[in-house]
Amino acid sequence: MRHRVNTRKFGRTSAHRVSMFRNMVSSLLEHEKLETTHEKAREVGRLAERMISLGKRGDLHARRQALRVVRGREVQAKLFGELAERFAGRDGGYTRVLRTRRRPGDAAEMSLVSLLEPTAAPAKAAKEKGEKAPRKKATGKKAPAKKAEGKKAATRKAAGKKAGAKKSSRTKKAAKSDAD
Repeated sequence: MRHRVNTRKFGRTSAHRVSMFRNMVSSLLEHEKLETTHEKAREVGRLAERMISLGKRGDLHARRQALRVVRGREVQAKLFGELAERFAGRDGGYTRVLRTRRRPGDAAEMSLVSLLEPTAAPAKAAKEKGEKAPRKKATGKKAPAKKAEGKKAATRKAAGKKAGAKKSSRTKKAAKSDAD
């Protein structure tokens, strides 16, 4: 059982694995896409999401934590500048992992990890700018789902009564056979 085991080892020593992931995350943040095996892609995506969250936080401690993983001053500047601004309106889910092909040499499943495009500003950002967020129109009618639930419940009760009637007739027959 693999309870409470958070990382995959990939058949490498811990130093090699950490170094490999640092390089891959730095490349992903620099080029915004990366092709690798599917399992590595999932791990790189997780690590990249953590780095973008640190970039959004932007304080000194977050910078120092990110510098432990991200290599290169240009990548660090991009992380705390451009990428932090791009994902300011998003609370997670900055990367996407798409399966692409099978590698010809060993038939390993390959995937493409990429950073998502910026999305529209959420209602919170619109409020801060002084704009009103769009509202849904309220209707005076009750939701039809409640009526449908009532009908479903009534049919369930009726079905239960029928099943109960069958059970009781069976128990009567059983009682008669026991008495004989």
